[in-house]
Amino acid sequence: CNQQQKHIEQVNLGQPSSRRPCCEGAIVALPVTVVVPEVKRVVGSATMASATAKQPAKTAGKAASGGSGGAAGGAPAMPLASPLMGGLNKKKKPFLGMAAPLGYVPGLGRGATGFTTRSDIGPARDANDPVDDRHAPPGKRTVGDQMKKNQEEDEEDLNDTNYDEFNGYAGSLFSSGPYEKDDEEADAIYAALDKRMDERRKERRELREKEEIEKYRMERPKIQQQFSDLKRKLAEVTEDEWLSIPEVGDARNKRQRNPRHEKLTPVPDSFFAKHLQTGENHTSVDPLQGVSNIPSPLTSTPFPGGLNTPYPGGMTPEAGELDMRKIGQARNTLMDMRLSQVSDSVSGQTVVDPKGYLTDLNSMIPTHGGDISDIKKARLLLKSVRETNPHHPPAWIASARLEEVTGKLQVARNLIMKGTEMCPKSEDVWLEAARLQPGDTAKAVVAQAVRHLPQSVRIYIRAAELETDIRAKKRVLRKALENVSKSVRLWKIAVELEEPEDARIMLSRAVECCPTSVELWLALARLETYENARRVLNKARENIPTDRHIWITAAKLEEANGNTQMVEKIIDRAITSLRANGVEINREQWIQDAEECDKAGSVATCQAVIRAVIGIGIEEEDCKHTWMEDADSCVAHGALECARAIYAHALQVFPSKKSVWLRAAYFEKNHGTRESLEALLQRAVAHCPKAEVLWLMGAKSKWLAGDVPAARSILALAFQANPNSEEIWLAAVKLESENNEYERARRLLAKARSSAPTARVFMKSVRLEWVLGNIDAAHELCTEALKHYEDFPKLWMMRGQIEEQSENIDKAREAYNQGLKKCPHSMSLWLLLSRLEERVGQLTRARAILEKARLKNPQTPEIWLESVRLEYRAGLKNISNTLMAKALQECPNSGILWAEAVFLEARPQRKTKSVDALKKCEHDPHVLLAVAKLFWSERKITKAREWFLRTVKIEPDLGDAWAFFYKFELQHGTEEQQQEVKKRCENAEPRHGELWCAESKHVLNWQKNIGEILVLVASKIKNTF
Repeated sequence: CNQQQKHIEQVNLGQPSSRRPCCEGAIVALPVTVVVPEVKRVVGSATMASATAKQPAKTAGKAASGGSGGAAGGAPAMPLASPLMGGLNKKKKPFLGMAAPLGYVPGLGRGATGFTTRSDIGPARDANDPVDDRHAPPGKRTVGDQMKKNQEEDEEDLNDTNYDEFNGYAGSLFSSGPYEKDDEEADAIYAALDKRMDERRKERRELREKEEIEKYRMERPKIQQQFSDLKRKLAEVTEDEWLSIPEVGDARNKRQRNPRHEKLTPVPDSFFAKHLQTGENHTSVDPLQGVSNIPSPLTSTPFPGGLNTPYPGGMTPEAGELDMRKIGQARNTLMDMRLSQVSDSVSGQTVVDPKGYLTDLNSMIPTHGGDISDIKKARLLLKSVRETNPHHPPAWIASARLEEVTGKLQVARNLIMKGTEMCPKSEDVWLEAARLQPGDTAKAVVAQAVRHLPQSVRIYIRAAELETDIRAKKRVLRKALENVSKSVRLWKIAVELEEPEDARIMLSRAVECCPTSVELWLALARLETYENARRVLNKARENIPTDRHIWITAAKLEEANGNTQMVEKIIDRAITSLRANGVEINREQWIQDAEECDKAGSVATCQAVIRAVIGIGIEEEDCKHTWMEDADSCVAHGALECARAIYAHALQVFPSKKSVWLRAAYFEKNHGTRESLEALLQRAVAHCPKAEVLWLMGAKSKWLAGDVPAARSILALAFQANPNSEEIWLAAVKLESENNEYERARRLLAKARSSAPTARVFMKSVRLEWVLGNIDAAHELCTEALKHYEDFPKLWMMRGQIEEQSENIDKAREAYNQGLKKCPHSMSLWLLLSRLEERVGQLTRARAILEKARLKNPQTPEIWLESVRLEYRAGLKNISNTLMAKALQECPNSGILWAEAVFLEARPQRKTKSVDALKKCEHDPHVLLAVAKLFWSERKITKAREWFLRTVKIEPDLGDAWAFFYKFELQHGTEEQQQEVKKRCENAEPRHGELWCAESKHVLNWQKNIGEILVLVASKIKNTF
């Protein structure tokens, strides 16, 4: 043993051995552990040759190996045997030479321990050595990368660039410390606080985000909005032109990119049957046969080239092996099975629409929105609820509906029937079961439910709904009324199915069983005769003394039978009786009942109700205001008689209030007859003789009716009540001039100039002579008027226009200039002078006049608009756009400027400009009219009509809006729509508008009425926009 150990030590030191070892054989290059029983000494790492040893060591190893004589120089290394281990003749174990298991320590099982050297765990690794994982990511491919990563994870980055003023160093300074329970509680508290603060700011944040998104979308419109005009032209492209448009992109490989030219035709069954009978083979090239003439195992004939691969599969079919008729029958059978699956077993539907077959197949797919896992969780949860509390009806209903939604209808039916067994007293479970079951089964379920719940109204109603025959329904309902005679709902359903005579009998019984049901009493009263109905209503009042509908029905009954004198008494008794029984009189409810009576035709009843309750609960100083609001509300609801009754009561209380008389007069003018209006005006002027407008309305009503003498008499009475009134003088002049009594009109004007000289009287005098063609007389009157009223701009305008008509340009210019000296703030004078200069070709002078006007009258939209139009008419569009921008800066809320700016833009930008205009001037009629014209230009007829209606509703006095609306209807509307617009325009009597005033105030059109002027203005509109 000592010799053996000495030899091993020499080998370890690389020295040649001087003797043969006691054990012949090759020394292995593996670690050997020798266990000595006495000293338990371990000798390790005995190696003869190593890849890392120096060259002398290799020579010494070879000499030692050669001296052994046991193996040749290239023989593989063998394990070293020791005499202590029993020699070399033992059989080699199968596990020798295999890799040791993971975690294996030699000798650990028998209690042996030892030390581990570097050779046992392998050499040390350099930082650049690759790791074992060949597919590691770029940052983990070497040992140095992993060590650096671990070091970075251990050490936190405390650089200043990583510091945040609010959060600190990108997190917590103590993130590497242990995370304990109190840290978790603190984080939960902070998270709850953050959530609470976020909820408080959520609404404001969402509102701000919404506003920002809307602002962004308005400032940056979509591409499709900018190219809307170009897209509109695509409607004119024909189909041939569309198909002739070349495709954009590369023209190569067109056949591969556009496979629509490839046409595939299905092969008929007869083709296969024919070739199967003749035993022909399918010709296709077999790549295995293309190399040699060796027959393929799948071919039936050994012809070279692989041209005889059989079809189908790898066998050669014999003639008549496949029967195509049987295949077709099988296919039809499969289709029948699929169609039978589509039929709905709930409603009993067995007929399937062939056209809707695919739709029916799609309907079979469960339409629930939840995930499969959610459904499983819900099913498990509901199962737990059912098992925990089996007598809880909602659990069974929810379970059944879950299965129904997922498409398992039969499972749902089974569940709900089990629910009826567990909860037989639950009405909802029985109704759900009846809903899920088909036809006859549902009837059986309802019958079973009735046995368990004989007092359930809903189950009886469900049973009646399941019956298809009217007699069966009546039978079910009568059976139900035997068990539940106090149900008003059952009585109402049963009565609706009966004939009038049978219904009257049933209602007689119903009011006995349900004496507190007002509906049943009123229904019975409607079916009875007059005398019996009175008795029924009296009995109803005895049983229900606190309901107002019975009293109102009684009043309507008396009115319907001509006993109108009783209506007032019944309503007064109703108020007294209800107050005695402690019922609060709700004024709004009674007015609503009066409106219903008005709509039902019971005028006397509605007026009696209004008179009885109109003054309840209102302070004396608020009466007038409140009653006017009530009247407007009734008019808006279409209850005209109620509004008339309110006005009548208000006039009784306030007989000397001019405003109330005016409101009532306008109401009669718009919604009443001419006779009612004249009667009201006669009473009005009797109570308010100083109200000139009431006299004028009465005279105009008589004049429009063609009764000129009556109009004159009314004006004569008005003169007596209001001597030297300018309005009455001018009304009398207009009445005479409109009826061609020019001499009488002249005398009236002369008398007015002497007794009540005013600027308007002189103006009307000048105009009368002007329109009659007496230019000299008109000029003299105008000169005389200017001596007294030189600061009245209309006189200067008329003088200049008279001179223009006489072709006296210099005198007209002088008149306008003198007028501007006296009236520098008259916009019309500036405009007339500018247009005069433009007409004679003095564009520079016209521009200077408008600039001077802007200096003297800043922030005047009319002057700015004329300046823009002057440049546009001169062809200087760039200058007009610049002026429009300045004008909008100075007058940002001017509707006429924004309306003009919309159509100065190019077509793609007009819609954007109109949106900006609506933001600035949302309710301006000129802007609304511009939007309507914009829709008209885009051929959006419905939208254009809506905006025209909105315009004339906001400002009915704007004649231009009516003219454009009428022109629009002439092009796109029907005859009825055109007449409707014309009629509404005549009722509105517009007086303003640029185009409208140009025609209505022309001397040639002075006798034309509103309708004629409307047609004239519409004919001169050129829709070039």
